Amino acid sequence: MENELVGARWFKSTRSGAKECVEVAFLDSGRIGVRDSKNPDGPALLFGPGEWSTFVDGIRDGIFRG
Repeated sequence: MENELVGARWFKSTRSGAKECVEVAFLDSGRIGVRDSKNPDGPALLFGPGEWSTFVDGIRDGIFRG
């Protein structure tokens, strides 16, 4: 997994502004990495394309709102 993240191009949402938040990287393997922008050398989560799509759809549909 660690080798998969070497050279990853991380980005934050344009909606985050200067705030600290999560960063995302679309990896050459087809998986998607997610990490905490405050701790870029810390652990990252990896998602498959289907998992990522389901997650993004959930955000769009508002299922994570409190």
